[in-house]
Amino acid sequence: MEFFTDYGLFLAKAITFILTVAITLILILGLLSKQKGKKGELELVDLSKQLKNTKKSIEEQLLTSHQLKERLKAEKKQNKIKNKEQKKAAKNGQSSDPLPQLYVVDFHGSIDAKEVASLREEVTAILSVATEQDEVFVRLESGGGMVHGYGLAASQLQRIKDKNIPLTISVDKVAASGGYMMACIADKIISAPFAIIGSIGVVAQIPNFNRLLKKHDIEFEQLTAGEYKRTLTIFGENTEEGREKFKQELQETHDLFKNFVTDHRHQIDIDKVATGEHWYGIQAIERKLVDHISTSDDYLLSQLDDRHIMSVKYTKHKKLSDKLTHAASMAIENSFFKLLQLNFNRLF
Repeated sequence: MEFFTDYGLFLAKAITFILTVAITLILILGLLSKQKGKKGELELVDLSKQLKNTKKSIEEQLLTSHQLKERLKAEKKQNKIKNKEQKKAAKNGQSSDPLPQLYVVDFHGSIDAKEVASLREEVTAILSVATEQDEVFVRLESGGGMVHGYGLAASQLQRIKDKNIPLTISVDKVAASGGYMMACIADKIISAPFAIIGSIGVVAQIPNFNRLLKKHDIEFEQLTAGEYKRTLTIFGENTEEGREKFKQELQETHDLFKNFVTDHRHQIDIDKVATGEHWYGIQAIERKLVDHISTSDDYLLSQLDDRHIMSVKYTKHKKLSDKLTHAASMAIENSFFKLLQLNFNRLF
């Protein structure tokens, strides 16, 4: 009899465990199926509230208990008066004008500028509600990359200008090459003192393994239709004619880049700054590449009383494989930079 009792308890526990696992799996699959159709979501953060709460918290820590009590009493009285005025205005059919918005967008660009997908969603969301009294503030960090990717990113920022909405771009670390192409769209560019600015140039690097293949008696064939379908190749034998054509294409891209910058920043002497060089912020302002020396943090604090500051961020849902790939790439990148730090003690 005791055996059957023990067996019954064991069976009950086993069934309970199996049911728990099954229900958990069903719930997880249900959540995954709901998210399957969603590519991402828009995240809004009230930065005004965050900054004011931080300021208030610090100030309160500096007060004595008596001062804090008096302050809270004064705030309660002030809020009571404010609520009374709002009710009176609403009763008379009046409403106080809200503060204009300052929409904050972060763009940290990679070589292929894949972040433009999120930027597109963020700009679209902002344009659906923003007015000419509002402002868009972009915290931009990029060392540049592919021409077509950064061309599209600049076009997304141009959409803001086309709606006559003021656009300010802040560079705390680097906006070079394609990054500066984006920055020059702005009505105003602010830069940290030692942020890297400029590098208005074009570069292309192609390895060639033709000699190595010949050394090992390996033939390589490449068939094209069109005289300049392929100018330089990785495995074939490159010709002087192909090199000259490739250089011509680079020069044409550089000319387009220079014209683009000149169209948006007339004050620049393009021949002096379009050499491919970069400058630190305090040097860039002398060359009129930027308009003001400041960090993004200081700019936001300066706008706290005049505008309501809201962060707008579009986050894409990542697959497990994407998350693992990203984690691996970050680990390799961190190892690379640690190696650099070990071998180069001086930064200047």
